[in-house]
Amino acid sequence: MRTTKTLRLIVACLLLVSLAAPAQKRKYGNAKTTPKPAVPVPVVAAIDTDGLKSLVTKPRERPLLVNFWATFCDPCREEFPDLVKIDKDYRPQSLDFVTVSLDDVTDIKTEVPKFLEAMKATMPAYLLDVTDPEPAIKLMDPRWSGALPATFLYNEKGEEVFKHYGRVDPAELRTAIEKLVKKGDGQ
Repeated sequence: MRTTKTLRLIVACLLLVSLAAPAQKRKYGNAKTTPKPAVPVPVVAAIDTDGLKSLVTKPRERPLLVNFWATFCDPCREEFPDLVKIDKDYRPQSLDFVTVSLDDVTDIKTEVPKFLEAMKATMPAYLLDVTDPEPAIKLMDPRWSGALPATFLYNEKGEEVFKHYGRVDPAELRTAIEKLVKKGDGQ
């Protein structure tokens, strides 16, 4: 009698489990039809001239790559996929990378994050929030006119070791990064 009750209980549990599995599939779908979770829209932080100075001059454990760009700048938009690839290749082991947008501050929660999301950019992103960008531009390089894009590479001591105005050649940038990475590895 006890064996019969136990057997019935086991059969009932198996029956419930078999009915629950299809219900889960209906509710959640399968891997081929379930939409992937949405990637969060990148957060863009405002940065002023003092914040920018602190960001680029402070000593750090790893080299720092800084790219100035804007959503209205065609060369910036064209080079961005190369920069995203460089970030993915180097950030995990040896490089910090930030972008600084020179878009209007009103675009900090709209156009700038939308563009970064479309590019699948995951590096920290800033938007220069100043009434006059000239001091920030001259901070980066007194000879820089502010033309975009502009790319700067700093060593661990906060010293500029590479700069490029206009669309950067990814191979040239990678060579400059490799020199820093190898130095940092004691080679």
